[in-house]
Amino acid sequence: MGEAERGEAAPRNRIPFWCANRHETRVAFASDADVPELWDCPRCGLPAGQDQQNPPPAPRTEPYKTHLAYVRERRSDADGDALLEEALTRLHRRRGA
Repeated sequence: MGEAERGEAAPRNRIPFWCANRHETRVAFASDADVPELWDCPRCGLPAGQDQQNPPPAPRTEPYKTHLAYVRERRSDADGDALLEEALTRLHRRRGA
């Protein structure tokens, strides 16, 4: 199918984006479209920006935390000991010990 059957293509601008790994991605936008500040790199998935010398930094990923790690952030060792003692006391009472 040629251009005559489809109609004329809209005027476009090809905008380059660079990620922290120095991958270049050229994206075509309509000439009247708003160009976003960031674009996801299709090669590595990092955010890419239009400034080749200063690409956006890679996002900082937090390591996986277990439930126990979150509990330890909220409670001190003394709180944990008190809760354990309370739970053991209830368990002994239930068992009749």
